[in-house]
Amino acid sequence: MLSPYTALASNLLFPLHERLKRHSTVAVRRRLEQTQWWAPEPLQALRIERLRALLHTANDGVPYYTGLFRQLGFEPDAVRSLADLQALPLLTKAIIRAQGDALKHRNAQGLARCNTGGSSGEPLVFFIGRERVSHDVAAKWRATRWWGVDIGDRETVLWGSPIELGAQDRVRRWRDALLRSQLLPAFEMGEDRLDGFLAAIRRQRPKMLFGYPSALGLLARHAERRGVAMNNLGIRVAFVTSERLYDDQRERISRVFGCPVANGYGSRDAGFIAHECPQGSLHITAEDVIVELVDAAGAPVAAGEPGEIVVTHLATGEFPFIRYRTGDVATLSDKRCGCGRGLPVLADVQGRTTDFVHAADGSVMHGLALIYILRDRSGIESFKVVQESRLRTRVFIVTAPGFDRGSAVDIAAQFRQRLGAAVDVGIEFVDAIAPEKSGKHRYIVSHVAAAAPEEPSHA
Repeated sequence: MLSPYTALASNLLFPLHERLKRHSTVAVRRRLEQTQWWAPEPLQALRIERLRALLHTANDGVPYYTGLFRQLGFEPDAVRSLADLQALPLLTKAIIRAQGDALKHRNAQGLARCNTGGSSGEPLVFFIGRERVSHDVAAKWRATRWWGVDIGDRETVLWGSPIELGAQDRVRRWRDALLRSQLLPAFEMGEDRLDGFLAAIRRQRPKMLFGYPSALGLLARHAERRGVAMNNLGIRVAFVTSERLYDDQRERISRVFGCPVANGYGSRDAGFIAHECPQGSLHITAEDVIVELVDAAGAPVAAGEPGEIVVTHLATGEFPFIRYRTGDVATLSDKRCGCGRGLPVLADVQGRTTDFVHAADGSVMHGLALIYILRDRSGIESFKVVQESRLRTRVFIVTAPGFDRGSAVDIAAQFRQRLGAAVDVGIEFVDAIAPEKSGKHRYIVSHVAAAAPEEPSHA
């Protein structure tokens, strides 16, 4: 049952805020809360209908797609299944950068300029319209309510994106105050700052937390070391997103804050793609998002096989994202969740393609193969692995008291066991590891693309 103030915020203040911004968020959320219970067949029919509408909009008013469809002889009316999308080429970041204004609908108004944080390279500049914003906010709102919390419940957000942190003008501060949301900057995570974060959360006693898994995990570990109890505040759920959630992070966050952890998957460019329900399934926002999984050549992968996530966002008519390569790897589940929702399920989001590493012989493995070498070793505070080439990997380590630096020899040897005997593994001890430009923390960064094996240098 909602508190009186939460009911006021959820039913009046936030809807008024969205109406003033000319967003249809409330109506969209109400529809989503109905369609989530539909059986797969009518849900699929809805998706195909919306897909044809998006393709018509792109063909009629978006110069890039008008030309592309004409060149391919592609007819939106001929689309009868989601598989028919495979007749279109993949949309890449390079195409978006090159086409620019040609991807904007001729009648688009009020487009907002956005950009990704650039965690894996050069930031991407793109545009979103009010329809896209309304649908993304509604999808997140629906998933929030799955966990018995709502807009207006006290919330602490531990976030690091300079895009958000740079937008704290007076209007936004008033909005956050009215909705009882406090923002703590994940860029600044020194011990003194973490002490202040714990104190702020204890003062606020939020119903929900929201943040990067790495940031909330670090804060949880700091609370343990300080002996500060955080599991008696009435926190109902910790929402995490924007990074891969590792099992040890989930366990620590849940134990320290005394609440379940709800994983979310999405990105600024591709939208809110999937959210975890209390039954533990990562449900795709199927009413708005079509997810395909493809191999390195862009061909569909078999069911249950990992592949790169390709997204078509059905609410992006003013700047279409049609078969957009996200750079993330996942598998799809063919099972229906016990919660009763008809929304399809992502079985596993394994991370970005740059979270995979390449051995000297060309074989590919998930970065977890290297993470495990470091994560379970005592005396390591934090770390980052950067694969510069197949024959050169650098390991940055922040140590805790009691760490034996002589063990660096063993760490390097274990890395070479996985990557190859000829690989140069450089261990560097540092005082701190800075987050990416986006504010995220990445354990593995590989700059290696699949190619022929390198030859050792004899210089």
